[in-house]
Amino acid sequence: MSKSKKKYLPVVLLGIACIALLTTYIIISNNKKEDKEPIGEPIQKSSFLLNTIITITLYDSQDEGIIDGAMELIGEYEKVYSRTMETSEVYKLNHGTLEKAKGGNYSYKISDTLADILEKSLYYGNLSEGRFDITIEPITAQWDFISENAVIPEKNDLETALPLVDYKNLILRDNTVTFLKEGMGIDLGAIAKGYIADRVKEYLLEQGVKSAMINLGGNVLAVGKKPGGEAFKVGIQKPFAGRNEIVAAMDIDGKSVVSSGIYERYIKKEDNFYHHIIDPSTGYPYKNDLIAVTIISNKSVDGDGLSTSCFALGLEKGMELIESLEDTYAIFITDDYELHYTKGFFDNIKVTEVK
Repeated sequence: MSKSKKKYLPVVLLGIACIALLTTYIIISNNKKEDKEPIGEPIQKSSFLLNTIITITLYDSQDEGIIDGAMELIGEYEKVYSRTMETSEVYKLNHGTLEKAKGGNYSYKISDTLADILEKSLYYGNLSEGRFDITIEPITAQWDFISENAVIPEKNDLETALPLVDYKNLILRDNTVTFLKEGMGIDLGAIAKGYIADRVKEYLLEQGVKSAMINLGGNVLAVGKKPGGEAFKVGIQKPFAGRNEIVAAMDIDGKSVVSSGIYERYIKKEDNFYHHIIDPSTGYPYKNDLIAVTIISNKSVDGDGLSTSCFALGLEKGMELIESLEDTYAIFITDDYELHYTKGFFDNIKVTEVK
C-alpha cells in the first residue's frame, strides 16, 4: 500500500498565508463544462479567527449574509474554546475563575458547549491510549512556535509541569469539570477547529446551502458536491515546500480532510528541530518517522482528533487504528517522503499523486 518517492510539480491552489499554516487546500477549477445549469459565480469571504485565516465559499447561493452568520458562529465558539483569550470560558477554567461547583476544590460549572467538546476529547484520549491529551496545557503554555524569537522551555520547567498532564485526572460529569490536581488546565487546539467546522456545516445546511467549502486554517470540510455534480478537489501540501506544491489531490464529496504535520509550526535551534506536536509524556515533540498524517472522515472533529492521535501513535499503530474505524481513511507520509495509504482508501477515495 506504500508508494515510492515522488517528484512534485506546482498546481493552482486556494491558499492564504496565516499563523497556523495551511496543510490542506481546495484546488481551484475553472472548468465549468460539467455544470448542468448556470447558478452564478461562487461567493467567498475570509476572516481572521481561531488564530488563523478562515475561508467559507458558497457555490449554490449568493447570500453573503449566510457567510456572515457562519463567521459570527465561529466567533462565538472562539469565545468558549480559546486558550489565550482572557474572556473565554477555557481561559477562565484554566485560571480558576469560573463558578465553582460541588465535587472538590477544583470543580467548576461549564456550559453545554464546552462539555460537549470535552466529552469528545476524552474519547480520543482513550482511543489513542493517552497520546491525545487535552490536559497538556501546562506544557503547551511553555512552548511558543509563533514568535520570531521563540524560546525552548527549560527542562526543569517541563519536568515540573509533567505531573499535571493526564486526561484521566479530568473528571467530566454533565456540566461539571473537576481537576484532580491543582495547576491543571486544558488546551483544545488539537480538536476545536474540527468541532467548529462541523457546527458550521450544520448551520449552512439549515440555511439551505447544499454546495460549499469550509476551510478553517487547513481543516477542510465539504458540504455536498459542486452544483454540477462534480466532486471538490482537495490537495495535500508537500511537506516543507511552497504553498503551491502538493503530494496528492483527492475528490471529496461531503467529507472532511484534516492534516497534521511537523512542517506546520516548528523551531530550529542550532542543530535541533522542534515541531508543535508535543508528547504529553515527555513535554517535547514526538520523535518518529512521520512527517504528516491526513485523515479523511465524515466529521471534521474526528479528523482533527485522529490526525493528532495517529501521528503520535506512529505509522504502524496509527494505520491499525484507522483501519479499525468505519468510513475513515488516511495517508501517512514518512520521513523518506513515501506515501502510505490505509486499507480501502483507493476503493472509496479517488486520489491522484502529483508526479
